[in-house]
Amino acid sequence: MTSSFRRDDDSINGEEGRSGSINSIIDEREEYEVQDLRERINSSRGSRLTLIENELGLNPTRRKFSRQTVIEGFKGFSQRFYIHPDNSWYKAWEKFILIWAIYSSFFTPMEFGFFRGLPKNLFVLDIVGQMAFLIDIILQFFVPYRDSHSYKMVYNHNLIALRYLKAHFFTDLLGCMPWDVIYKAVGRKEEVRYLLWIRLTRVRKVTGFFQVMERDIRINYLFTRIVKLIAVELYCTHTAACIFYYLATTIPEEKEGYTWIGSLKLGDYSYSHFREIDIWKRYTTSLYFAIVTMATVGYGDIHAVNLREMIFIMIYVSFDMILGAYLIGNMTALMVKGSKTERYRDKMTDLIKYMNRNKLGRDLRSQIKGHLRLQYESSYTDAAVLQDIPISIRAKISQTLYMSYVTNAPLFKDCSSEFINQIVTRVHEEFFLPGEVIMEQGNVVDQLYFVCHGLLVGIAADGSEEIKSLLEPNSLFGEISILCNIPQPYTVRVCELCRLLRIDKQSFSNILEIYFHDGRRVLNNLLEEKESNIRVKQVESDITFHIGKQEAELALRVNSAAYYGDLYQLKTLIRSGADPNKKDYDGRSALHLSASKGYEDITHFLVQEGVDINAQDNFGNTPLHEAIKSGHDRVAALLAKEGALLKINNAGTFLCSIVSRGDSDFLRRVLSNGLDPNSKDYDHRTPLHISASQGLYLMAKLLLEAGASVFSKDRWGNTPMDEGITCGNKNMIKLLEEAKIAQLSELQDSSQEITTDKIHRKKCTVFPFHPWNQKEGRRNGVVMWVPHTIEELIKSASDQLETPEEDGSCVLSEDGGKIIEVDMITDGQKLYLISGKD
Repeated sequence: MTSSFRRDDDSINGEEGRSGSINSIIDEREEYEVQDLRERINSSRGSRLTLIENELGLNPTRRKFSRQTVIEGFKGFSQRFYIHPDNSWYKAWEKFILIWAIYSSFFTPMEFGFFRGLPKNLFVLDIVGQMAFLIDIILQFFVPYRDSHSYKMVYNHNLIALRYLKAHFFTDLLGCMPWDVIYKAVGRKEEVRYLLWIRLTRVRKVTGFFQVMERDIRINYLFTRIVKLIAVELYCTHTAACIFYYLATTIPEEKEGYTWIGSLKLGDYSYSHFREIDIWKRYTTSLYFAIVTMATVGYGDIHAVNLREMIFIMIYVSFDMILGAYLIGNMTALMVKGSKTERYRDKMTDLIKYMNRNKLGRDLRSQIKGHLRLQYESSYTDAAVLQDIPISIRAKISQTLYMSYVTNAPLFKDCSSEFINQIVTRVHEEFFLPGEVIMEQGNVVDQLYFVCHGLLVGIAADGSEEIKSLLEPNSLFGEISILCNIPQPYTVRVCELCRLLRIDKQSFSNILEIYFHDGRRVLNNLLEEKESNIRVKQVESDITFHIGKQEAELALRVNSAAYYGDLYQLKTLIRSGADPNKKDYDGRSALHLSASKGYEDITHFLVQEGVDINAQDNFGNTPLHEAIKSGHDRVAALLAKEGALLKINNAGTFLCSIVSRGDSDFLRRVLSNGLDPNSKDYDHRTPLHISASQGLYLMAKLLLEAGASVFSKDRWGNTPMDEGITCGNKNMIKLLEEAKIAQLSELQDSSQEITTDKIHRKKCTVFPFHPWNQKEGRRNGVVMWVPHTIEELIKSASDQLETPEEDGSCVLSEDGGKIIEVDMITDGQKLYLISGKD
């Protein structure tokens, strides 16, 4: 027997070890490894060490790697003795011990029943068998096992010993005890001999042998199953025969006639002194009795005589009904097919035919067969197991099993629990063998993988075979290609047996569309990795571009909901994290669109959400401007109440164009919302100049009612009256003359110190909070005429706003500057009244 982990100086070449992440990862895995040293040396796909050397194309100067790395990475293994289950010597030992298990399984009932008549040489053979089983017990403490959950080979001595001690150690040890010697030492107490039945636990080796035969496609499955069923039937009848004979031997010799065999007479032959008959004739007679009883076709020649025999026969017949049902059911299954093993064999047969027809290479054949075998032996991951369970329960199962792997992934740091739950419920579990390539560089990726157990390596297949990253548990790959819609930037290869979780791109994208706030966070997390992850840094521009693209798409979704009046969707988007202030390609926000369409409820909701009510688009339009232009007076009034301003650049040109078009309704709305009717264009012409020159009586009347001055002069010194006289419209001239008389009368009543330049009164909007705390203390303001002094302005504003006037109260501009004279206030300026305490 040889160890599977030993130092082989002829097989392992190299003098120096590679330092860094590979060694540290290998050192952390002293308890688990996948394949033995022989397989790692001979196959580049069976070892993460040889795999990195052979598959990554390291040049000769970098191949000083193998020996020291193996010694450092497996220093815990190289100093211990292990027997790999696939070792050829151990395989031979298993076959040897299988023969003894078959012998012991059949000899133990015979030893129990025919104890008083067996040849002595059989007992010598039995002792040799017990010695073999004692050796097997010792070997079991050095045989690694495959973990049922992670499907990894466990090489830790403590875990191997604990597993064997909890499973079969005590029964195996008791089975090797010399019960015949103990029986004689304790005074031939019959109860001690009952302990012989412990040795029947060795039959598990026989059942394991049949399971291996069933999976071997080289052996006919029907033949294997029939042989197994015949062996079960023979074993049961053999055991029953031995018990039948044992019941007869417990009766004293003088009462042998009161037993089933002592009272038996076949023709002229009598069994009255059956202890003197040849042992094989006695065994054959007992076997005959057991078979005809089991088949319930007894001829009446053999039957129970005493009470104990009757009781045992009743129990035996009851057991036979179960055994018969088992045999018939298995035979039926053979005819109907459909067992798990048979499905595996059929699939493997089809795959072999496919591989032969297409002449696939040996390496690819091995990977296909190994992966199918892995799926068969780890079938607990199959979705078919849970297909009949309600989806709510399946979701809870997934959360219990996979939540930690998704939550601990750096890509999903600080994401919401709802987002994580949606991903967890849609992942699927898969296993991959060493050497398999899961993703290749340049390919389109449609799966995102999470690493649960194992080790993978990311490499760049650009000729240099540079190692990009080592993928350990709680890491993931495929995220760059999926999130940025680019080809896979590097190749991912399995170094040791891996347990992965995967989610397809469509499901992941659907989740991101719903939880877009978490989607932005995912992209930001991916971008933050660029400092520590070179593969992310290389695609930083792609990630940044995709983030901008997603932001633009999200703004379009918000604006689309506002444009079509979908308040429910708009609330959903904003409460899920969408920014209502985001603008589209024209610089328009959701408030621009809702105001232009006249959606009062959406406008009110957006104002409550604290959007910028005075934001301007690329054309300089505010939401209030959009509402006025579209004729939505209620929305315009709502915005004006909240302090919205028109903020029209070149107001004079704007008003003049309205007057030129003759749009009286639009002119009335803009004037009522505070636009100065005396604004001038590039020629210093006011809207009243334009209406007078074109004889637009109604437009001129609206302007005069809004406070337009008839004394304004343009670049050439002409007043609106001059333009009206030139036009020759008598009604216009009369209207302007009346306005001139009225304005002169107002000027005469006012102070003589007021110059012509101060004829026009100025308006301002006063708000009762500090300009730097608009969102925290926002309240409605008041539009008022600017008085002659600051004290009057403070007093009037306090009365209008119902704010108590205090010592130290002052008026601030939008920039937070204190205004000390009213002459500093421009027309339409926003002011802020604060108390002395503020």
